[in-house]
Amino acid sequence: MSLSPDEKVEIARKLDASGVSVIEAGSACTGAGERETISRVAQSNPDARVTSFCRGIRSDIDLALDCGVDGVNLVVPASQRHIERKVGTTRGGVVETAVELTEYARDHGLWVEVLGEDGSRADTEFLTELMGAALDAGADRVCYCDTVGYATPERTMEAVSALAELGPTSTHTHDDLGLAVTNALASLAAGADLVHTTVNGIGERAGNVALEEVAIALAEGYGVETVDTTALYDLARTVADFTGIPLAPNKAVVGENAFTHESGIHTDGQLKDDAMYEPYPPERVGRDRRLALGKHAGRAGVEAALAEHQIEVTDDELAEVTDRVTDLGDTGKRVTDADVLALAETVQGRERERRVELEDLTAASGNGTPAASVKLRVDGEERTASGTGSGPVDAAVKAVRSALGPRGDATLDSYHVDAITGGTDAVVTVEIEMTRDDRSVSVAASDTDITRASVAAMVEAFDRLLA
Repeated sequence: MSLSPDEKVEIARKLDASGVSVIEAGSACTGAGERETISRVAQSNPDARVTSFCRGIRSDIDLALDCGVDGVNLVVPASQRHIERKVGTTRGGVVETAVELTEYARDHGLWVEVLGEDGSRADTEFLTELMGAALDAGADRVCYCDTVGYATPERTMEAVSALAELGPTSTHTHDDLGLAVTNALASLAAGADLVHTTVNGIGERAGNVALEEVAIALAEGYGVETVDTTALYDLARTVADFTGIPLAPNKAVVGENAFTHESGIHTDGQLKDDAMYEPYPPERVGRDRRLALGKHAGRAGVEAALAEHQIEVTDDELAEVTDRVTDLGDTGKRVTDADVLALAETVQGRERERRVELEDLTAASGNGTPAASVKLRVDGEERTASGTGSGPVDAAVKAVRSALGPRGDATLDSYHVDAITGGTDAVVTVEIEMTRDDRSVSVAASDTDITRASVAAMVEAFDRLLA
């Protein structure tokens, strides 16, 4: 996974706007590209403190200074394993290095945080000796690091309590045992006052503790506001898009299912009381509530889905549509809004007059810039348009929007692809969700060509949204 300077700067901008207090912009020793990124973040004059991660080497601090950062996150080994086998030194040598580099960084006007790498597996007596020496040398704060995600909450409480007695203490937790959030909260209970997080919990191996999970746990569980929580979903989507690492559907706070209700009992209760099956409202983290349809959907959910699209049904019609939705869900198919609307049309004997239809699609990638052209029929008028993009799907989607003109301004909320057959001629299903004004719709389309399936789904969505 790698990010371009522009992408990192955009993420930093959004982090700053959300109210985070420190942005570690990168490691200056990585290379010229990373230094360019760090410099651009520092020069953007954010309210947050901008820092660079530094190894226990003076040249790393010099490189960070060249980037114009406010401070450094200086890492030194804390466990015997790291001291002997990784760095090849002694405990005394580590303390000496930490003191020398802290003084050097402070002499050059830098804010300094000293991290005891692998601190969760370090001897507590030595860990406090090392971190105490750093604070005495002028460090602004020290950090407890569960570098390999090894610690239990009890071990975390023990180590952080000892460090917090010395001075300002941060915590850095990983999720290898699934305890990243628990250990972050245990750290705060033990006296830490700063948590190292990453958006979506990305990081080495099982990842670091997730910003969005810590922020909402503190806000909802303890009444402690740290960042603008309404910015969390946008941040998560931005990082997912830039990194190419999709959000797991069942991920807390920002996953697709976090505010999705399908069960008929849950849907009915949710429609009666917004807080019936939710710990906090979706708007709290920049989300919307979604009522999913499937084999478990009840009358209330189906009726709500139809009402969103201004479809009125009688009690008998609603019962029949609900039965058909259940039958469709029993086949293993995920039921989309478009499916429900089509079922309602069949039950009511209505023939829908399409407003947007796909008549032709051409897409090419080759060795050049991916390009596509489409021919649509919009309200009986033939329209053609072309577009270029990062791939044939992107190019085709841009061509569709161009052909629709101002009416193509709907937001693509989600895009998901599933191969439903094997082999090189596999049929793929593309499912999308789109929103225009205050209306949303989910649509799925299948084809052996992913570009054609994507365009078919998008055209169907626009047709429904413009109805």
